[in-house]
Amino acid sequence: MTARIDKPRTVNRQVLADHVYQEVLASLMDGRLMAGAGISIDGLARELDVSPTPVREALARLEATGMVRRVALKGYSVAPLFSAEDLAQLMDARLVIEPVNAFRACERRTPALNQALAQAITDLRTAPRGVSFAEFREYWEADERFHRLIAESSGNQFILSAYNSLGGQVQRFRFFSGLGVTDAECAIEEHTAIFDAFTAGDPKQAQRAMVAHISGVKQRAVKDVADHA
Repeated sequence: MTARIDKPRTVNRQVLADHVYQEVLASLMDGRLMAGAGISIDGLARELDVSPTPVREALARLEATGMVRRVALKGYSVAPLFSAEDLAQLMDARLVIEPVNAFRACERRTPALNQALAQAITDLRTAPRGVSFAEFREYWEADERFHRLIAESSGNQFILSAYNSLGGQVQRFRFFSGLGVTDAECAIEEHTAIFDAFTAGDPKQAQRAMVAHISGVKQRAVKDVADHA
């Protein structure tokens, strides 16, 4: 069951859409909307006390992440949990794209970018890592922000498009529901190594550090699947 949204008498349409998106995302991450199950737009709208429109918009956004799937004439369903092979393939795709992002972004680094990366790492260190999505959402958001800052600073629109098309980074965090974030210390250390290369102005080291990070995430992600089997 998704959480009912307490709406003020008047609410900005975009604010409402974002709230609905966040509520549906939380339901997916916590398993309240079960993997493989069909999704009733009207049912979600009633639960959240909103019209069907923001629910449709939320589901369209979530389709791009791979969290939900849409079939013509059948509507939306919750995507299955990734298998170990799915996660390995996702990480292999990230290994193609993100080290290049790190190299190029480090070449183009600015004090503002370095400051933003440092803040993302600080937020990773201080974010809760509890068992529900509400408890580890800030950690996920800081992790996503760190990687997106680098991707958006690479200066290559085609690489950025490829990065955006992966979408599935959020999928790995589905395995943290009920466990909490399982690899925070390793991930923070790896992010810090990437950041150190940026502060040193060493694009090749930034690239190597990103390879090490994504490779580490790959190994840990496969273990997460095994732990949930």
